[in-house]
Amino acid sequence: MPSKYPVLEPKEIVSALQKINYSFVSQKGSHMKYSDGHHIVIIPNHAEIAKGTLKGILNQVNISIDEFLELLKK
Repeated sequence: MPSKYPVLEPKEIVSALQKINYSFVSQKGSHMKYSDGHHIVIIPNHAEIAKGTLKGILNQVNISIDEFLELLKK
């Protein structure tokens, strides 16, 4: 069964997170820090974000893959 988690570029993930009030805090090397005031999430600024890394990011921001995929469509 194929994974629901897509391989994405960091800018696509950041765009979706900004729609749920996450904003840029800082960057150290190739890792960007985003926060909504309560939670902090680190987004690697690499060519592609692996499926497992995306799953970890979504767990940290406490949204499901289905909610995230809807954010990508908006």
